[in-house]
Amino acid sequence: MIECGSLEYAQARLNARHGQRLHEADWRRIEALRPFGPLLELARGTALRPWLAGITADSTVHQVESTLRGHWRAVVAEVAGWMPGPWQPALAWWAVLPDLAPLQHLARQGEPAPWMRDDSAWRELCEAEPESRPARLAAGPLAALAVAWSAPQTLARAWQAEWQRRWPQRRPDADDTLEQVVRALLDHGTAFAVAPPGQGWLLRGSLRARLALLLRRATLEPAAAFIHLALCALDLERLRAELVRRVVFARWKVA
Repeated sequence: MIECGSLEYAQARLNARHGQRLHEADWRRIEALRPFGPLLELARGTALRPWLAGITADSTVHQVESTLRGHWRAVVAEVAGWMPGPWQPALAWWAVLPDLAPLQHLARQGEPAPWMRDDSAWRELCEAEPESRPARLAAGPLAALAVAWSAPQTLARAWQAEWQRRWPQRRPDADDTLEQVVRALLDHGTAFAVAPPGQGWLLRGSLRARLALLLRRATLEPAAAFIHLALCALDLERLRAELVRRVVFARWKVA
Protein backbone atom coordinates (compact mmCIF):
# COMPACT_ATOMS: atom_id res chain seq x y z
CA MET A 1 0.00 0.00 0.00
CA ILE A 2 1.38 3.40 -1.01
CA GLU A 3 1.37 5.80 1.93
CA CYS A 4 0.23 9.41 1.75
CA GLY A 5 3.20 11.69 2.23
CA SER A 6 5.53 9.61 0.09
CA LEU A 7 6.91 10.44 -3.35
CA GLU A 8 5.18 7.35 -4.72
CA TYR A 9 1.78 8.52 -3.45
CA ALA A 10 2.38 12.07 -4.69
CA GLN A 11 3.42 10.80 -8.13
CA ALA A 12 0.26 8.73 -8.46
CA ARG A 13 -1.93 11.72 -7.56
CA LEU A 14 0.02 14.07 -9.84
CA ASN A 15 -0.25 11.66 -12.76
CA ALA A 16 -4.00 11.44 -12.27
CA ARG A 17 -4.45 15.21 -12.13
CA HIS A 18 -2.14 15.83 -15.05
CA GLY A 19 -4.13 13.39 -17.16
CA GLN A 20 -7.28 15.42 -16.47
CA ARG A 21 -5.88 18.72 -17.75
CA LEU A 22 -7.63 20.24 -20.74
CA HIS A 23 -6.29 19.73 -24.24
CA GLU A 24 -5.95 22.68 -26.57
CA ALA A 25 -9.14 21.69 -28.42
CA ASP A 26 -11.07 21.93 -25.13
CA TRP A 27 -9.72 25.43 -24.53
CA ARG A 28 -10.69 26.46 -28.05
CA ARG A 29 -14.29 25.40 -27.48
CA ILE A 30 -14.42 27.42 -24.28
CA GLU A 31 -12.82 30.46 -25.87
CA ALA A 32 -15.30 30.38 -28.76
CA LEU A 33 -18.28 30.99 -26.45
CA ARG A 34 -19.01 34.68 -25.90
CA PRO A 35 -21.87 34.67 -23.32
CA PHE A 36 -20.73 34.15 -19.74
CA GLY A 37 -23.47 31.72 -18.71
CA PRO A 38 -22.93 29.18 -21.51
CA LEU A 39 -19.17 29.41 -20.99
CA LEU A 40 -19.59 28.49 -17.32
CA GLU A 41 -21.88 25.60 -18.24
CA LEU A 42 -19.42 24.22 -20.78
CA ALA A 43 -16.39 24.68 -18.54
CA ARG A 44 -18.14 22.92 -15.64
CA GLY A 45 -18.31 19.81 -17.80
CA THR A 46 -14.52 19.67 -17.87
CA ALA A 47 -11.69 19.31 -15.36
CA LEU A 48 -12.09 23.06 -14.71
CA ARG A 49 -15.19 22.37 -12.62
CA PRO A 50 -13.44 22.63 -9.21
CA TRP A 51 -12.02 26.05 -10.15
CA LEU A 52 -15.53 27.34 -10.90
CA ALA A 53 -17.17 26.46 -7.57
CA GLY A 54 -18.67 29.65 -6.17
CA ILE A 55 -18.68 31.52 -9.50
CA THR A 56 -22.01 32.28 -11.14
CA ALA A 57 -23.19 34.24 -14.15
CA ASP A 58 -23.87 37.15 -11.76
CA SER A 59 -20.38 37.24 -10.25
CA THR A 60 -18.41 40.48 -10.44
CA VAL A 61 -14.79 40.66 -11.53
CA HIS A 62 -13.64 40.99 -7.92
CA GLN A 63 -15.77 38.02 -6.86
CA VAL A 64 -14.34 35.91 -9.68
CA GLU A 65 -10.77 36.80 -8.79
CA SER A 66 -11.28 36.34 -5.06
CA THR A 67 -12.81 32.91 -5.65
CA LEU A 68 -9.98 31.84 -7.94
CA ARG A 69 -7.38 32.97 -5.42
CA GLY A 70 -9.08 30.83 -2.80
CA HIS A 71 -9.15 27.82 -5.11
CA TRP A 72 -5.48 28.28 -5.92
CA ARG A 73 -4.53 28.25 -2.25
CA ALA A 74 -6.61 25.12 -1.74
CA VAL A 75 -4.85 23.35 -4.61
CA VAL A 76 -1.43 24.30 -3.25
CA ALA A 77 -2.39 22.95 0.17
CA GLU A 78 -3.68 19.73 -1.38
CA VAL A 79 -0.52 19.09 -3.39
CA ALA A 80 1.66 19.93 -0.40
CA GLY A 81 -0.30 17.39 1.63
CA TRP A 82 0.58 14.63 -0.82
CA MET A 83 4.31 15.21 -0.47
CA PRO A 84 6.85 14.15 2.17
CA GLY A 85 6.93 16.53 5.13
CA PRO A 86 10.33 18.12 4.41
CA TRP A 87 9.06 19.43 1.07
CA GLN A 88 5.75 20.82 2.32
CA PRO A 89 7.01 24.29 3.40
CA ALA A 90 8.49 24.92 -0.06
CA LEU A 91 5.26 23.85 -1.74
CA ALA A 92 3.11 25.90 0.65
CA TRP A 93 5.02 29.03 -0.39
CA TRP A 94 3.44 28.76 -3.84
CA ALA A 95 0.15 29.87 -2.30
CA VAL A 96 1.68 33.36 -2.13
CA LEU A 97 1.99 33.79 -5.92
CA PRO A 98 -1.33 35.67 -6.40
CA ASP A 99 -0.19 38.15 -3.75
CA LEU A 100 2.84 39.38 -5.67
CA ALA A 101 1.02 41.72 -8.08
CA PRO A 102 -1.10 43.55 -5.45
CA LEU A 103 1.90 43.73 -3.14
CA GLN A 104 3.96 45.29 -5.92
CA HIS A 105 1.14 47.79 -6.49
CA LEU A 106 1.24 48.86 -2.84
CA ALA A 107 5.03 49.01 -2.76
CA ARG A 108 4.89 51.42 -5.69
CA GLN A 109 2.72 53.69 -3.54
CA GLY A 110 -0.43 52.72 -5.39
CA GLU A 111 -3.78 53.34 -3.74
CA PRO A 112 -5.30 50.11 -2.39
CA ALA A 113 -8.07 48.78 -4.63
CA PRO A 114 -11.51 48.46 -3.01
CA TRP A 115 -11.31 44.67 -3.05
CA MET A 116 -8.08 44.77 -1.08
CA ARG A 117 -9.77 46.63 1.77
CA ASP A 118 -12.52 43.98 1.79
CA ASP A 119 -10.13 41.03 1.73
CA SER A 120 -9.17 39.76 5.19
CA ALA A 121 -5.68 38.88 3.93
CA TRP A 122 -5.02 42.47 2.83
CA ARG A 123 -7.21 44.66 5.05
CA GLU A 124 -4.67 45.26 7.81
CA LEU A 125 -1.85 46.17 5.43
CA CYS A 126 -4.10 48.50 3.41
CA GLU A 127 -5.43 50.29 6.50
CA ALA A 128 -1.91 51.00 7.75
CA GLU A 129 -0.27 54.30 6.89
CA PRO A 130 1.89 53.93 3.74
CA GLU A 131 5.11 54.58 5.65
CA SER A 132 4.33 51.82 8.17
CA ARG A 133 3.43 49.16 5.61
CA PRO A 134 6.95 47.72 5.21
CA ALA A 135 7.11 47.03 8.96
CA ARG A 136 3.65 45.47 8.90
CA LEU A 137 4.67 43.26 6.00
CA ALA A 138 7.87 42.21 7.78
CA ALA A 139 5.84 41.15 10.83
CA GLY A 140 3.38 39.00 8.89
CA PRO A 141 3.29 35.75 6.90
CA LEU A 142 4.83 37.47 3.87
CA ALA A 143 7.84 38.70 5.84
CA ALA A 144 10.28 37.19 3.35
CA LEU A 145 9.03 39.65 0.74
CA ALA A 146 9.60 42.77 2.86
CA VAL A 147 13.17 42.98 1.60
CA ALA A 148 11.78 43.92 -1.84
CA TRP A 149 9.47 46.71 -0.63
CA SER A 150 11.90 49.48 -1.60
CA ALA A 151 12.56 47.82 -4.97
CA PRO A 152 9.18 46.39 -6.08
CA GLN A 153 10.59 45.09 -9.35
CA THR A 154 12.54 42.51 -7.32
CA LEU A 155 9.51 40.94 -5.64
CA ALA A 156 9.54 37.88 -7.90
CA ARG A 157 13.21 37.31 -7.08
CA ALA A 158 12.50 37.66 -3.37
CA TRP A 159 9.71 35.09 -3.71
CA GLN A 160 12.07 32.74 -5.55
CA ALA A 161 14.81 33.15 -2.93
CA GLU A 162 12.42 32.22 -0.14
CA TRP A 163 11.09 29.28 -2.14
CA GLN A 164 14.60 27.90 -2.59
CA ARG A 165 15.49 28.63 1.04
CA ARG A 166 12.63 26.34 2.04
CA TRP A 167 13.98 23.40 0.08
CA PRO A 168 15.21 20.64 2.38
CA GLN A 169 18.90 19.86 2.25
CA ARG A 170 19.62 17.70 -0.77
CA ARG A 171 22.42 15.31 -1.61
CA PRO A 172 25.27 16.80 -3.66
CA ASP A 173 24.49 14.27 -6.39
CA ALA A 174 20.74 15.04 -6.41
CA ASP A 175 19.13 15.18 -9.82
CA ASP A 176 19.09 18.70 -11.24
CA THR A 177 15.51 18.62 -12.57
CA LEU A 178 14.42 21.08 -9.92
CA GLU A 179 17.17 23.47 -10.98
CA GLN A 180 15.88 23.15 -14.52
CA VAL A 181 12.43 24.14 -13.30
CA VAL A 182 13.94 27.23 -11.68
CA ARG A 183 15.72 28.09 -14.91
CA ALA A 184 12.53 27.64 -16.96
CA LEU A 185 10.61 30.00 -14.68
CA LEU A 186 13.42 32.57 -14.67
CA ASP A 187 13.76 32.46 -18.44
CA HIS A 188 10.02 32.96 -18.81
CA GLY A 189 10.04 35.93 -16.45
CA THR A 190 12.93 37.55 -18.32
CA ALA A 191 11.32 37.04 -21.72
CA PHE A 192 7.92 38.20 -20.48
CA ALA A 193 9.37 41.44 -19.09
CA VAL A 194 10.65 42.56 -22.49
CA ALA A 195 8.05 40.97 -24.76
CA PRO A 196 6.17 43.27 -27.16
CA PRO A 197 2.37 43.53 -26.77
CA GLY A 198 0.49 40.48 -27.95
CA GLN A 199 3.26 37.97 -27.22
CA GLY A 200 2.23 37.03 -23.69
CA TRP A 201 0.15 33.97 -24.52
CA LEU A 202 2.76 32.67 -26.94
CA LEU A 203 5.35 32.86 -24.17
CA ARG A 204 3.01 31.10 -21.78
CA GLY A 205 2.51 28.36 -24.36
CA SER A 206 6.27 27.93 -24.68
CA LEU A 207 6.63 27.69 -20.91
CA ARG A 208 3.82 25.14 -20.78
CA ALA A 209 5.57 22.96 -23.36
CA ARG A 210 8.89 23.24 -21.54
CA LEU A 211 7.32 22.30 -18.22
CA ALA A 212 5.49 19.33 -19.77
CA LEU A 213 8.81 18.00 -21.02
CA LEU A 214 10.40 18.45 -17.60
CA LEU A 215 7.46 16.67 -15.97
CA ARG A 216 8.18 13.53 -17.97
CA ARG A 217 11.74 13.60 -16.64
CA ALA A 218 10.74 14.19 -13.03
CA THR A 219 9.09 10.90 -12.15
CA LEU A 220 9.36 10.22 -8.42
CA GLU A 221 11.22 13.50 -7.93
CA PRO A 222 10.03 16.46 -5.79
CA ALA A 223 10.32 18.60 -8.91
CA ALA A 224 7.17 16.94 -10.29
CA ALA A 225 4.97 18.63 -7.65
CA PHE A 226 6.33 22.09 -8.48
CA ILE A 227 5.94 21.51 -12.22
CA HIS A 228 2.36 20.44 -11.64
CA LEU A 229 1.63 23.63 -9.69
CA ALA A 230 3.26 25.74 -12.39
CA LEU A 231 1.05 24.11 -15.03
CA CYS A 232 -2.01 24.61 -12.81
CA ALA A 233 -1.08 28.28 -12.45
CA LEU A 234 -0.92 28.66 -16.24
CA ASP A 235 -4.32 26.99 -16.62
CA LEU A 236 -5.81 29.15 -13.89
CA GLU A 237 -4.40 32.27 -15.50
CA ARG A 238 -5.97 31.28 -18.80
CA LEU A 239 -9.32 30.55 -17.18
CA ARG A 240 -9.21 33.84 -15.28
CA ALA A 241 -8.65 35.75 -18.52
CA GLU A 242 -11.67 34.13 -20.15
CA LEU A 243 -13.93 34.70 -17.14
CA VAL A 244 -12.93 38.31 -16.53
CA ARG A 245 -13.24 39.15 -20.22
CA ARG A 246 -16.84 37.86 -20.27
CA VAL A 247 -17.78 39.68 -17.06
CA VAL A 248 -16.33 43.00 -18.24
CA PHE A 249 -17.90 42.64 -21.67
CA ALA A 250 -21.31 41.86 -20.16
CA ARG A 251 -21.17 44.90 -17.85
CA TRP A 252 -19.98 47.11 -20.69
CA LYS A 253 -22.73 45.82 -22.99
CA VAL A 254 -25.41 46.52 -20.39
CA ALA A 255 -24.02 49.99 -19.74
